Amino acid sequence: MPREQFQNLTEPMYYILISLLEERCGVDIMASVEELSKGRVKVGPGTLYALLGRFEKEEIIKETEVVGRKRSYIITEKGLVILRDEYERLIKLVRDGEFFLRGDNDGIWK
Repeated sequence: MPREQFQNLTEPMYYILISLLEERCGVDIMASVEELSKGRVKVGPGTLYALLGRFEKEEIIKETEVVGRKRSYIITEKGLVILRDEYERLIKLVRDGEFFLRGDNDGIWK
């Protein structure tokens, strides 16, 4: 069975989609990703625009405005589903880690 393209998001993908909960242009998306991740994730223009193109093609985001070369985007309903699914997947990973590393399972961090 082929793996769905956006089944698991990379950190840049995840933060880009979070930032697009509000309409933003590329420069604002890059700044938002850095702010949301507290500087841990930085997205350059090449990576950003490649991902925006893929997201738009798959209808995960949509273009909302074009002023000269400045383009703005926002997440779609499909994108929200993907973002929520990724959030739930990450929560499960953390819970599994807590159970095995800190929990009542003789975890190594007790």
